[in-house]
Amino acid sequence: MILSDPRFIALSDWLNQYFGDGVAINLICGDASFRRYFRIHHQDNHYIVSDSPIDLVPIAPFVAIAKAYQRVGLLVPEVLATCDEYGFVLQTDVGELQLLSVLNKDNVADYYQQALNLLPVIATVTDTENGPLADYDGAFVARELAIFVDWLLNKHLDYVLTDNEQKMVTSTFSALTQNVLAQPKVGMHRDYHSRNLLINDHALAVIDFQDAVHGPVTYDAVSLLRDCYVRWPDDIIDHLMRYHYQLAIDHKLMAKEVKFSTYKQWFDLMGLQRHIKAAGIFARLYHRDGKDGYLADIPLTLQYIADIGMQYPQIADFGVWIKKVILPLVNHKIINEAVSEA
Repeated sequence: MILSDPRFIALSDWLNQYFGDGVAINLICGDASFRRYFRIHHQDNHYIVSDSPIDLVPIAPFVAIAKAYQRVGLLVPEVLATCDEYGFVLQTDVGELQLLSVLNKDNVADYYQQALNLLPVIATVTDTENGPLADYDGAFVARELAIFVDWLLNKHLDYVLTDNEQKMVTSTFSALTQNVLAQPKVGMHRDYHSRNLLINDHALAVIDFQDAVHGPVTYDAVSLLRDCYVRWPDDIIDHLMRYHYQLAIDHKLMAKEVKFSTYKQWFDLMGLQRHIKAAGIFARLYHRDGKDGYLADIPLTLQYIADIGMQYPQIADFGVWIKKVILPLVNHKIINEAVSEA
């Protein structure tokens, strides 16, 4: 840690005022935003503090949703203190072992079932002390999908769409938006995957929930099962997809009349929308925020889009285009940049 970092100095002063004497502060990591995290040791106790530049990442949503999730029985960090001037949030430490780090083919089904079992609880949280969660509506979806064009195609690949490609993209995005609007809405974490679930004894703790919204019933399930950072065999995922389908019906998150074939299309197209957005965000993290670690995750998101997209007539052309045009360009750029850095 650079001791001349003014935010670190302010954080140290704030923590020393809170605890009354010296604390040990160790940087853990940043995330896919402007946030960074520290583990705090004081006497025999340890805590987490997040550092969110207040003009870039408001802390109020995190605090409000943490309280709401805690009220319904989810294992989440408890907010102990906040600094509204700088955007510091002191919270309990619910674990340091990411679920992703322990997953393998033998245990992934069991762990993912545990994670899916939390979704009906998350679904009940549709408002907080700050009011209703934001609605994941058509305008919201359009803003997310635009990130793909603006940052992956235009900025990262310097790719200009032809008129026919633009029509194809517009048609695909319209189909994906209609898929979102067709689904029942529930409380939605919006970033529910194996890096945002922590092992805490025999339970799973939930983190990074500050972007929660009111949105489609399949979103969090597909975010978990078709993870942007790891891909599991189709037979495992198909079984877990059916598990969530039944879970959603049993908990009345969707009508029992909804056929599995309808749910599966909702799930598949929801996953495509998320992967399209994620591919754009990974490019944006590199070009705007200087975080190059996410570039290696772009090919997997594009491979999902190609493989799943080609199964649906309304977006099959888009899937083929991703497979034959965009994915090779991305891979070629990765290879070239690796060579130039060698």
